Parts: sequence; structure tokens; C-alpha cells
Amino acid sequence: MNDFFASAVAGPPELPARVEPRGTVTAKILAVDDDPRNLLAVREMLASPGIEVVTAASGPEALRLVLRDDFAVILLDVQMPGMDGYEVAGLIRNRPRSSRVPIIFLTAFNKDDVHVFRGYSAGAVDYVFKPIEPLILKSKIDVLVDLYRKTEEIRRQGEEERRLLLENLRVRGEKLKAEQALRRRDEHQTLVLGALPIALYTASLEEDHRRLHFTNDSISRITGFAPEDFLRSLDFWETRLHPDDHDRVIGALDMAGQDAVTLDYRWRCADDSERTILDHLVVIRDDDGRPREYFGMWLDNTDRRQLEQQLLHASKLEAIGRLTGGIAHDFNNMLAVVMGSIELLQRSLGDNKSAQRRADMAMEGARRCADLTNRLLTFSRRQSLQSSVTDLRILVPAIVELIRRTLGERIEIDLDIPEAVWPVFVDRSQFETALINLAVNARDAMPTGGRLTIAVRNRPETAPEGEEASEMVEVSVADTGEGMAPEVLEHVFEPFFTTKESGKGTGLGLSMIYGFAQQSGGRITIESQPGEGTTVRLVLPRTDRAFDGVAEVAAAGVPPPEGNGETILVVEDDPDVRQVAVSTLTNLGYTVREAANGDEALTKLRDGGTVVRLVFSDVTMPGPLTGVDLAREVRRLQPDIGVLLTTGYVGEDVRLDEGVEILPKPYQTQDLAQKLRGLLRSA
Repeated sequence: MNDFFASAVAGPPELPARVEPRGTVTAKILAVDDDPRNLLAVREMLASPGIEVVTAASGPEALRLVLRDDFAVILLDVQMPGMDGYEVAGLIRNRPRSSRVPIIFLTAFNKDDVHVFRGYSAGAVDYVFKPIEPLILKSKIDVLVDLYRKTEEIRRQGEEERRLLLENLRVRGEKLKAEQALRRRDEHQTLVLGALPIALYTASLEEDHRRLHFTNDSISRITGFAPEDFLRSLDFWETRLHPDDHDRVIGALDMAGQDAVTLDYRWRCADDSERTILDHLVVIRDDDGRPREYFGMWLDNTDRRQLEQQLLHASKLEAIGRLTGGIAHDFNNMLAVVMGSIELLQRSLGDNKSAQRRADMAMEGARRCADLTNRLLTFSRRQSLQSSVTDLRILVPAIVELIRRTLGERIEIDLDIPEAVWPVFVDRSQFETALINLAVNARDAMPTGGRLTIAVRNRPETAPEGEEASEMVEVSVADTGEGMAPEVLEHVFEPFFTTKESGKGTGLGLSMIYGFAQQSGGRITIESQPGEGTTVRLVLPRTDRAFDGVAEVAAAGVPPPEGNGETILVVEDDPDVRQVAVSTLTNLGYTVREAANGDEALTKLRDGGTVVRLVFSDVTMPGPLTGVDLAREVRRLQPDIGVLLTTGYVGEDVRLDEGVEILPKPYQTQDLAQKLRGLLRSA
């Protein structure tokens, strides 16, 4: 070992300087020797750019370094205490990561063939004997370092190629995904454009700018014409414009110039039907900003235009409803004065038949006015249902007589109603309106005359096992008219749907009847075939409620029940209406007190005078208390006092507490007397 040190100190012959290329891999060389002087000599011999010499003083230390770093060459002394070079080389070769690292044994002894063979068997690639010639060691190390660097370069090139391949695959994958997403978007856009009532087109900027080049097939679905039909002649589009829209649309196009323009017009399609078209076109410019062509879009706006017209129609009906509701209260108050005064007059006429006949005629006219107001409220849907137990044997024949006068002589009317018909709980006015509407529809379906059959029958209905069978009453209206096709029959109950000419129907009749049937707990069905007439069946549930007797008693001419001096407080802000009510109640045998508003009524109830049995109050009154509020206060302060409300307009916003009854104005003495007697009995 000392010889090795001496030769190293003497210094190696001068070697040409080795210039390492830029980017050269640094090669680590591990020198293992128990003599630090030998390690210092190796470091001095091999020191050069691109080479890092790492030293270890023992075999275990060398093994720890091999586990930590990768080395280009390992210089391993054979004779070391503890663990010799052969054992260290064997352990290095057994580790996969370091199994291919070249090992050069350094030795001053053991130069015989047996030891050399043992060294090669342990994994050495070469032997260098001490004293070492620096030039020989340096040459061998350079060869192995070059081999390491070339191997490392090949490895790095392989890794780079693999990285580039993976990057290429990633880019190709992203490109494929982008292409698939673009294709899906195009397909989705095509499906959306195909489903929407939209057709796209281009057109020239020249005089033939209305020769439209449609770019999708939606135009066929909208108009029935193929895209090539629009190219056959210059005036194809223009000749199918609605005459009333022609001048306006052509003028707008001429004024548009090179700006965008939106047109709305009616256009005649292949089947001669008219569609409302929303036509929006813009100017497309080239890269220099010069106008190149028109790009346009056709949108079938027919359904929207119809909805707008229906909305306008509904708005008009709403306005009618507001107007009707506004005047109904005052008008019915006036009728209450008229009808009440006539009834009082009738009682005083005695045997004067001529005067009695004139009074009866005046009463009939007043009743018709009241009925007209009620129908207007019902039509405008400003009237809540006023249901009562109804005997159709009495009501239907009366309506049929009105229908006979309405339909004229060309329509023969048959009424089929048995003696035993179950009662129903319905709004009589709504029922009458429904039956008249059905009869008018039947008349319109028989323009040259025909037969109308109105029938009433009991209709027991079976129910599924475990459920109670229902009992219904069916009112059918059958005509011998033109009938309806199945596609028309599907829409007859839709609001605003009508087959009549413009101005001859609102499209609300059957929808109102449908709503009335639903509100009454029943249903309506319709059967029709083209050329075989139509039958509409209104099915209503049987009621078990007791008759209030008002209609039946009035029809029988029975005098109204009179009072026995009970005190009734009349609350009414209109002095004329209040005076008629007071006179009527006085004639019926009641003691009457008066109040002009709710506050005055509460004051009279609290004064402790005459015991009031019932409060008869108007609903709409000036002041903080309405009739409904007054009813709540009366029931809170004196629950034993009955309350009967009356009004000329029962709006949808009127919410009555349970047990509070209402009598619509104008009322007749019979109606008022029956209501009072029933409330006083229950109180």
C-alpha cells in the first residue's frame, strides 16, 4: 500500500487535458481503501471535470454508499480489515441495482493466478496492481466512464423517447376527445335545429335577395316546400306573402339596406294554410368589412301569435269581468229596491187583477235583469259557486222552455225526464248556463235544422271491490248535427279552442262547463263521429242533503213563513235598500231595528235594549267593518245571535266563516223568509 502511495506522490506523467462536452453526465467513482493516503492519491489521479470521486474507508461504508448512489466504476482494495474486497464485491453484485457496475480490484499482494481468478469470480472486470501507474489507471477509468456515459445517454434517450411517445399519445387522445366533443356538439346542434321550428338561409345582396338558399330541412316541416322550391323563380317567396302584409314587408326590406332587419308576416304554405313567420336577416361581411351576403332565420311564430291573441282575448274578458263585478253590486242593490217594492205593492193590490198583472210583469222583468247580471258574472268567472240542493225535475223543464225560444223553430227539442230523479247539489245559475251553452253549440252544429234531445236519468255506478258504489245523475244533450273528427274531439275542453269562424265563438263554453262539472264533484264526457251528431253527458253526484225548500215553495205558490215578533237588526248602508228590507221584514211579522254600518250595529247590540235574535247585514259597507267582519264580531260577542249576510256581488275574495250564510241580491220575499226561519230555528 505504501508503494501505491509513493507512486501517487511522485505524480503521474503529464496527460493531455480532457475537455468534457457541455451537458455531459457526471460520473461518480467509488474508491474503497482502508488507508486514507491511498484514497487521497486516487482522488488526485482521477480528478477531472465531469468526474466525482467518492471515498470509503471500509466495506460496510462502501455498501452504504452503493445503496444510496449510482456509480460508474468502483475501485476496491482487496486487503481490508473486517470485510475484504472479495466479500464486498459479492454483496455489490447480489444487489440488482448495482449488479452491473464495473469493479476494479486494487492490490499489492495476491498477484498469483488463484487470487486473480477469485477476484474475477467475485465480479471484478479488471485488476490493477500496486504500485499503480497513474496513466494505466486513468486510461482504464476513462474507458469505463465513457461506457457509463454512453449507457446513461442511451437510457436517457430512451426515457425521452418514451416521454415523447406518451406525450404524443396524450395529445392524440385529447385531440380525439376534442374531435368527438365537436362532433357531438354538431350533432346536438343539428338535432336542436331540426326539432325547433327554425329554418336557416342565405341570400344574395343583389336584386334577387329574396331567392332564399335554405341550409337545413326544417323549411319543409314549416311550409311543406323543399329548399329547392324557393330557387325556381325570383318571385316565389313574394307571391305567397299575405296581401295585407305585402307592402309593409317589401317596404321594410327596401329600407333595410345593409343593416339587420326583423320582419313578421303571414306566408301561404304548400297546403294553402297561413303561418306567421318571424324573419330575421343580417348582413355577413368579408375579411375587409365589405358586405358579402345575407344570413337569415325563419321562425314559425304561428303558435306564439295565436297565444298572444288568446291572451289579448283573455285580457278583454278580464276587463269585462272587472267591469261586471264593479257594477254588479250597485245594479243588484237597485234591483233589490225594485223587486222588494214590487212585492210590497203586490201585497197591497188586493183583488185588482189588472194592477196585479202589471205588477207581475214588472217583477218578471226585474227577475230577468237579475238573471242577466248573474250570467255576466258567471261568464266572466267573477261569481263563486252558490250551490244548493236542486230538483232537476223542476229546473230542467224551465230551462228547456227558455231554450225553445232561443234556438228557433228549425230545431225540434225532445225532453226525456222520468218522475223519479235524484237531487243534486249544484249552483242553479251555473247549471242553467251550462245547459244553454250545450244547446247553443248543438244548434250551431245543425245549420239546416235538426233534433235536440235533452234527457235526465239516474245513473248508479259500480265501484271497485272494497269501495262504496256511487250514485250519479246524468244530464245528456244529443244532437243530429255534423259531428266532430277525433282530432277536434281531443281539444274541445281546452280554453279558447273553437272550430267556429272568427267572431262567432270564444272557445270558452265547454271549458267553463268542464270547470263547473269538476267544481260540482262530477264530470263531463263527449261522444261524436263526423256526420253522426254529438252527445254530451254531464254527470253529477247525487246529494243526501235536505232541500232548503225555497225553489219548491216558490214554485208551489205557498205563502212565505212569517215571524213571531222576533227582533232582527238590519245593517245596510244604502237607505233605499235598507228601507225595503225593513218594510219586508215588518210585513213578515218581525220587529226590526236599523243600522247604517258595522260600527253602529255593534253599538246597538251592546246598548242592552231589545234582545236581537238575528243580524241581517250587507257585505260591502263603508267604514272599517265589512259585513264579514261584523259577522265575526257578533259571533264572538254573542254566539247565540244568528247572522245572515246579503250582497249584490259575491266575489271570489269573500271568505265566509263556517255557519255564516249569504243571500245574494236581489232576493225575493220567499227566499228571505225561508232563510230567516231556518236560521232562527237553528239559533
